[in-house]
Amino acid sequence: MGIFMIFFFFVKVLSILLVNGEGGGVFEVKHKFGSEATLMDLIAHDHYRHGRHLSAAIDVPLSGDGKTTGIGVYYTKLGIGTPPTDYFLLVDTGSDVSWVNCINCNPCANHTEIDGARFSYCVCLEIRLKLKLYDPQRSSTSAKVSCGDPFCSYMNNSPACSSDGGSCEYHLEYADASESVGYLVTDTILFDQVAGNHQTTFASSPITFGCGVQQSGNLVSPKGALDGLVGFGAATTSILSQLASSGKVKKKFAHCLDGKRGGGIFLVGGVVQPQLKTTPLVAHQTHYNVILESIQVGDAVLNISKLVFRDKKEAIIDSGTTLAYLPLAISNPMRQLILASQPNLSKQFDNDFFECFEFNKSINDEFPTVTFGFANSVQLNVYPHDYLILKKDHLERYCLGWQDGMKSDEIILGDLVLTNKLVLYDLEDQVLGLAEYNCSSPIGLDLSSSPARYNIPRVIKLLLLLSFMLYTSVQ
Repeated sequence: MGIFMIFFFFVKVLSILLVNGEGGGVFEVKHKFGSEATLMDLIAHDHYRHGRHLSAAIDVPLSGDGKTTGIGVYYTKLGIGTPPTDYFLLVDTGSDVSWVNCINCNPCANHTEIDGARFSYCVCLEIRLKLKLYDPQRSSTSAKVSCGDPFCSYMNNSPACSSDGGSCEYHLEYADASESVGYLVTDTILFDQVAGNHQTTFASSPITFGCGVQQSGNLVSPKGALDGLVGFGAATTSILSQLASSGKVKKKFAHCLDGKRGGGIFLVGGVVQPQLKTTPLVAHQTHYNVILESIQVGDAVLNISKLVFRDKKEAIIDSGTTLAYLPLAISNPMRQLILASQPNLSKQFDNDFFECFEFNKSINDEFPTVTFGFANSVQLNVYPHDYLILKKDHLERYCLGWQDGMKSDEIILGDLVLTNKLVLYDLEDQVLGLAEYNCSSPIGLDLSSSPARYNIPRVIKLLLLLSFMLYTSVQ
């Protein structure tokens, strides 16, 4: 990767906090599409993500998805080993098993074509980043996980576990025929921590993850490959659960996507400011599900039939999805109510997926707000500038971001509705918190003994870096 892997890793983020044995962290994450994605890129990503799940070979909650292009929208740089080496990893809030490509991996991708993971010099020269292979022998803190280790039992049916003394292997099979095969190791990850006096020091924690020796399918394609994947799911095997069980962080994480400025934050730990309204997470689900009670378009409440809302209707909150997907019984009347405010629009379809039109007035003044109502009177407002996507090739052409569900009864709310919102996933209390928020404003983090507020524009150096660069305009 050389000097060209810098990615300008001086960023506007919050600080990692460790106080009285507990703390939190904020990581910069970067959108893998950069600013060059087309509308078809977005919908293709979402189709891949929702169409694939891990096979039953790995039976853990919030199991990961299939293709690399369908696993995560964001990636990070993570320091692993002693001495530490930096790796670029896809980030997924729906995956529980983290892994990196290891030495002697065959086949494995040796470079990436993911947008943003390349460095352009003087506009005329593009240098692709060469991917790295993790070598356990070069880290003094690396150790194989044996079949007798409790962590191995979480994996279920490790291929080589005929005896407690054997190495714990993993075999992830994806429904699109992609596979990741290897063995489990434990090693340290390295990051900066910030104490109450704002001073930064190095911190590390042992983490168990997969050492991949064989990848196949889309996991070896340069169009979607990186050095590995880091999972922020809820199961015991995820990096979040491991850090929480070691007392490094609370089992909570949050994100705030700044759609206007193209940046944002991803933090681990509790939030005390701003105050968040919370709605229960539905138990025993494979995603972060909440109870959806109502949908309102402007002043009109959608008259959803009981055929759609059977008993309790659940919505999936998924930052790894770019758009929003609704059953036809919801999306059709919603679109009709939105467009009824401007009956003279000349509508056309873009690539058969997006309903588009030309408009030269203020969309926020002329189109209605869409409001989702959740249990405990929690509301999520989606404004016209959120759900109307401006086409880059035409300054006055907008496309509706609402999409028909890929499964008739699924509601999936992705980045389209989550921008300029602080979203907290509290796995300790099993609630999801929401608040409209200016993502460049200070956020108060829970320091256990006393809250502290930190300003996002504060520039700090991070060795563990997760980045959010959410763009609002696409081609």
